[in-house]
Amino acid sequence: VAIKLSDHFTYGRLVRFALPSIAMMIFTSIYSVVDGLFVSNFVGKEALAAVNLVFPLAMALGSIGFMLGTGGAALVAKTMGEGDAERANRLFSFITIAAAVAGAVLIAVGAAALEPVLLLLGAQGSLLEQGLLYGRILLVALPLFIVQNVFLSFFIAAEKPQVGFAVTVAAGVTNIVLDYLFIAVLGWGIAGAAVATAAGQALAAAVSVAFFARSKTSRLRFPAVDFRALGTACVNGSSELMTEVAASVVSMLYNYQLMMLAGADGVAAYGVIMYVNFIFTAVFFGFSMGTGPVVSYHYGAQNRIELKGLFRKSFMLVGTAGAVMFAASQLLAAPLVSVFVGYDPELAAMTLHGFRIYAAAFLVCGFNIYGSAFFTALNNGKVSALISFMRTLVFETSTVMLLPIVWGIDGVWSAIIVAEACALVLTTFFLVYLRKPYGYA
Repeated sequence: VAIKLSDHFTYGRLVRFALPSIAMMIFTSIYSVVDGLFVSNFVGKEALAAVNLVFPLAMALGSIGFMLGTGGAALVAKTMGEGDAERANRLFSFITIAAAVAGAVLIAVGAAALEPVLLLLGAQGSLLEQGLLYGRILLVALPLFIVQNVFLSFFIAAEKPQVGFAVTVAAGVTNIVLDYLFIAVLGWGIAGAAVATAAGQALAAAVSVAFFARSKTSRLRFPAVDFRALGTACVNGSSELMTEVAASVVSMLYNYQLMMLAGADGVAAYGVIMYVNFIFTAVFFGFSMGTGPVVSYHYGAQNRIELKGLFRKSFMLVGTAGAVMFAASQLLAAPLVSVFVGYDPELAAMTLHGFRIYAAAFLVCGFNIYGSAFFTALNNGKVSALISFMRTLVFETSTVMLLPIVWGIDGVWSAIIVAEACALVLTTFFLVYLRKPYGYA
């Protein structure tokens, strides 16, 4: 039986509804990881370092898709909860169009910023050349990446999370197959990885547009547009924009610090840790994305009893998942590191040591990720953005710059733990302070 936003959610129903979104985010992370896996094993660790230097900039530019998607989906679901399906469709249509236009504009921004950013991070010679090649190919596909990110959230608001998952799998399989063909068979090197990624993004965007234009069962379709919606969606989704941009800035700082402390090997080690981190935190992001429209709907319908149940159940599930992830990360660290950089014992040892320290953050970060997303779902973009801003751009930036002064490279790996602990205090404050106005506790 299909689960609707208006349903009563037990633990089982909540997990079932969120599961396609969790799987979608995990699979998206996995095919990003496969890029790194092929590049590392078939092109070399310098190419892997080049990918890791470019990736934060690409994510920062693509983050407008997360902003419009998450903020827009929360607004659309709230509007459906209020009973105005026609306006919900207008909002959806215009936000999608705005995302595509923004992507086209941001190509120029990325083209201007790419080389200066790589130089600032210390890239020279072959490392710089490979980074420029990889980045320029990704920039061509930027509008497709942004539109793909928008649809990830709208599939859930349309009560079609399983379709979103199927689209993501199709795009991911395309990327993985083309990675093998372009890199391992044809020997295109780092350019092959970029072309494979762009092809997967193009497939996801095209199939998503076709679905919403032709589907007769989706709650969202493409009718007229609502120009007043864009500002509201941007404000509401500003936390996701802040999260992605700040995370990209922080990644650049990590790369800068590691380049200074350990050279290209340090950047490659951080890249491997990030690949594993993507997969683990994808569970939290997927759960937050999958349950957000449910929270928005019941908030719009003023169903406080259901809202309280969603709040309590969600935090119990997030806490349990965090504990399981920490245990799994310690057990799987060695084999995962070996898969990526087992060909270089010294690099593997550095990566393994860093990952065992870094993984302690899984115990805490889920509460902060879900807490920020919860306020986005309540259409309170300001609090959500503040949590995201403080968590990444203030706490993590400060720790990654200061802790290495005292602890050296271990300070880099520990920075995330201290930052997430500080963010948890802030998240808890807002959840307690705003519980009565919103009625979730």
